[in-house]
Amino acid sequence: MLIDFLLALRAEGLRVGPGEWLALLGLLDAGLLDAPAAGGEAEAPGSLARLHALGRLALVKDETLFDRYDRAFGRFVDGLPPAEADGPRVPEDWLIQRMRRQLSAAEQAALQPLDREALLRGLEERLATQRGRHEGGSRWIGTGGTSPYGHGGSNPRGLRLGGTGAEPGEGRAIKVWQARDFRAQDVDAPLQGRALQLALRRLRRFAREGAAEELDLPGTIAATAANAGWLDLKLRPERHNHVKVLLMMDVGGSMDLHIRRVDELFRAARSEFKHLQRVYFHNCVYEGVWRDPARRRADRLDTAELIRATPRDHRLILVGDATMSPFEITHPGGSVEHMNPETGAAWLQRLFQHFPQHVWLNPVAPAEWAWRPSIGLIERLMRPQRMFSLSLAGLEGAMASLSR
Repeated sequence: MLIDFLLALRAEGLRVGPGEWLALLGLLDAGLLDAPAAGGEAEAPGSLARLHALGRLALVKDETLFDRYDRAFGRFVDGLPPAEADGPRVPEDWLIQRMRRQLSAAEQAALQPLDREALLRGLEERLATQRGRHEGGSRWIGTGGTSPYGHGGSNPRGLRLGGTGAEPGEGRAIKVWQARDFRAQDVDAPLQGRALQLALRRLRRFAREGAAEELDLPGTIAATAANAGWLDLKLRPERHNHVKVLLMMDVGGSMDLHIRRVDELFRAARSEFKHLQRVYFHNCVYEGVWRDPARRRADRLDTAELIRATPRDHRLILVGDATMSPFEITHPGGSVEHMNPETGAAWLQRLFQHFPQHVWLNPVAPAEWAWRPSIGLIERLMRPQRMFSLSLAGLEGAMASLSR
């Protein structure tokens, strides 16, 4: 049985080695699965929750992989196929609650609870046949009704999909479908809020500048110990954050789909970098960029002047989906907004040559890059690979590239 668990873990991309697996088997051989619960322990002896906790303790060494572990464990318990053969997922807009159906006592009493097997069969059927959002109903996946699938409703026993379980009348679900408490920590998940700031902070490097007027505490301790206890004060230069960033962001068109994530990235970057300069472009960089996302004529800035006036020690970060007609990159006059005298590729190459430390952050999932020819064109202009996804793993890779 545990072999299926190991296969589920590897199907989710978790690198469980012999050492970790033997550690789990050691915990089970020691009887910890059936040991009496300690004070405050939530997992009952012999329960799946106890096995889940022991497995995570022995097999997962990085909190960014907790979500993958939870998915693998869920598939192992329910006998579901691995991630690459995953079935249809529930669209998020199906689970947005806007109303709640009020039932009389008689209507509530007439509802018949289903057993677990019937609920799972019914969910599989609806995932295969449902084509749109439903609200206040009795059959389909939705919110606010009497259906056993969804959340915010009045069914006496069901599968909760979405929601928090804290809404009025909830707390009766026999299973929370695809609960993902650690989703935001997944290295491949879209970045949000605090995770953005933590990832950007990887780029902050402090140079020792100025007068030697800051106490070097570790150096003082080491020097005093080496001097048989006689105090030997050591000073060092003050440390200042000297990282300078030029942030160029694509706005308009297909980037409207990613505006919230890009806005979060900008706010996080502004809080992390003291020296931050930002400009805007549409689809590809040409002879002009803008100081404001509205891209008014009065805010236009010559790209050549931007390159001339910005020192080479700036880190260049371009943010955009790189999704456009290939002609916008390869041909004069290819821009959708004006007749550009030079190709977008020529201007990108000038930027890359002037700023040797450069990366491109793409909010589009990497699985889709191969289907967008314009992304491949820009990747080839940035050799070696310098385009990264706007995820925790992608942003960490970008910050590592910029720090070299």
